[in-house]
Amino acid sequence: MSAYTSDFLRELDARGFIKQVTHTDELDAYCASGTPSAYIGFDATADSLHVGSLMGIMMLRRLQQAGGKPIVLMGGGTTKIGDPTDKEKSRPLLTESQIASNIEGIRKAFEPFLTFGSGETDALMVNNADWLNELGYIDVLREVGRHFTINTMVKQDTVARRLAAEQPYTFLEFNYLLLQSYDFLELFRRHGCALQMGGSDQWGNILGGADLIHKADGGDAFGLTCPLITTASGGKMGKTADGAVWLNADRRSPYEYWQFWRNTEDADVGRFLRLFTELPLDEIARLERLEGAEINDAKIALADAATALLHGEEAAAESRTAAAAVFESGASADALPTAEVPASELESGYLVAAAFTAAGLTKSNGDARRMIKQGAAKVNDTAVADQNATLSTDDLVDGAIKLSAGKKRHALIKPV
Repeated sequence: MSAYTSDFLRELDARGFIKQVTHTDELDAYCASGTPSAYIGFDATADSLHVGSLMGIMMLRRLQQAGGKPIVLMGGGTTKIGDPTDKEKSRPLLTESQIASNIEGIRKAFEPFLTFGSGETDALMVNNADWLNELGYIDVLREVGRHFTINTMVKQDTVARRLAAEQPYTFLEFNYLLLQSYDFLELFRRHGCALQMGGSDQWGNILGGADLIHKADGGDAFGLTCPLITTASGGKMGKTADGAVWLNADRRSPYEYWQFWRNTEDADVGRFLRLFTELPLDEIARLERLEGAEINDAKIALADAATALLHGEEAAAESRTAAAAVFESGASADALPTAEVPASELESGYLVAAAFTAAGLTKSNGDARRMIKQGAAKVNDTAVADQNATLSTDDLVDGAIKLSAGKKRHALIKPV
């Protein structure tokens, strides 16, 4: 462990956030004096962020707790291009209205983690469309383009990989490095922000921005990256069988979010406790030492703490109680994710396969039928054998029908 003097870097280091830094001593001095400011950029490709973005969000939260000023940069401008980093093919382009709608949705994910306002250490949320939309093409070439060489740009992993595979790498995407670097320069000029943070896949882009600040303004700027998180079994963080683990409650209920953390692999529990909760390190060390069935206590502590950070203590407690009811007694619980269907559908016979799809437990009726065929689908804790089985009002228990996909995923269907 490095001997950092700043509270911010010391905490990040102790919890496993740091992968790469530029100018370690100078950055440490910057973070230890005055009010250091740092930013992370988030492109608006969906109307919510998912668990994969939590590393960045937690780093900004730690900065604010250490007396720094976090800046959330929404990529209203760069989303029009699409970040090509670690992408094997170009992303579809979004319209202005789609991007604006996505930004409104994403804003909600930050509110539980950061304090926004006009104070010295209050967080800012800014949109790079504010300056990128005003740039003329000639301006970009003169002010930014002259500081970048093609020699360096083609050596970036993403570019080299696409070229080697003879996959197209558009000129539009080729400009992403320049525009992200220009973002750093603008935030340096407008807000005195001297640190950009991000995942280690952004290292080249971060270096480009720091170098641009030095060349264009003679300023000192720094970069810090965190490791890209994968699970112990090699899976991508935040990806499950039924899709991404979104942060917004309208995309993933607090109960589903709690269950995601509760189902963490044994080997990941200690690491995830350090990264995604604020439990003291000595308590995490104790939980990490638990073995056998007792490791479940550590997983519940992880689920409780992570869910409380995003959705609040009450939602975390309700989710834990619901999980206990479902898994220990087989009962239903109000905190389960719920889908509403017209009462007329139940009265006329509602396909079980359609119910599983409506509840988000399967992606299609075909997927649901395959699950039924495999014996993994249950209605009110009873296995379904007929792929064309239907539900009726006779299946209602306390006003709802409980659906189970395997042993760990459950939902309710309620008539309206």
